[in-house]
Amino acid sequence: MKLLMVAGPPSAGKTTVIKQVVKNLGSRFKIAFLKIDVVTAFEDEELKMEFGIDTMKVYSGDLCPDHAGVMVLGDAIDWGERVGAQLLIVESAGLCLRCSPYLNQGLGVVVLDAISGIHAPLKMGPMVSLADTAVVTKIDLVSQAEREVFRQKIREVHPDVKIIETNALQGNSLQWFYKIIEDSKPINKDNLILKGVPPIGTCTICIGKKNVGWQHHFGIIKRLDANCSEYLYRGE
Repeated sequence: MKLLMVAGPPSAGKTTVIKQVVKNLGSRFKIAFLKIDVVTAFEDEELKMEFGIDTMKVYSGDLCPDHAGVMVLGDAIDWGERVGAQLLIVESAGLCLRCSPYLNQGLGVVVLDAISGIHAPLKMGPMVSLADTAVVTKIDLVSQAEREVFRQKIREVHPDVKIIETNALQGNSLQWFYKIIEDSKPINKDNLILKGVPPIGTCTICIGKKNVGWQHHFGIIKRLDANCSEYLYRGE
C-alpha cells in the first residue's frame, strides 16, 4: 500500500487537490481516505459520496492534530489494509505550524495557496521544510511575478522540494504530481517513524491553567522584555 500524507494551512485547497488525485488515479488504485481534524470535518463524507471510496475521520479535540495523527496512524494503516486499499491518503488539519505529519516512508505533501501572502512559506516551519512535494494552489489569482516570489520563498525554506503549481479546481498541471504518486514505493508498516522530531513542550497552560502572565506559571516560561523578538521556546 502506498501512503500519501497531506498537510497545509486551512483553506489552502488540500481537499480539492485530494479530489483531483482520487478522480485521476481512482481507476489505477483502490483508494482509502482518513481525515484528521480538531472539531468537525465533512471531507470524508464528500469523498465517499462523490467517489464511493472507503473513508474515516478522527477528531483530535484538545490534542494537536499532528500528535493525534501519530497516535492513530498505525490503526489507520491496518484499516487501509483491511479494506484492500492500494493508496491510503491521510489529510491533516494543518493547524500546528511547529509540527508535521510526514514519515520516513510514503509521500509528504504540503498544499499552499498562492494568495496567502508571499511570506507565508517562511512561517510554516517543518510543514514545508520536511515535505517531499509542495503543491501551490490558486495560481490563477496572482500575477506571474507573485508566483515567482512565492516559489523563491518556498525554496528558502526547503531548497530541494518539488514544487507543483495548479489551479486545483480544474486540476491544471497536476499530471506530474500523479506520476510522483504512481512512482512512490509501498510502505513497510513495521518500520514507520516520523521524519522530524516534534518540538513538544508541556507547560502549565497545557494542563489547563488559565491565568494570564508568566508569574502564574512554571515550566517553559519567559517574560516579554527587550529581547521579545526571540523565540519563547525552540525544540530540537
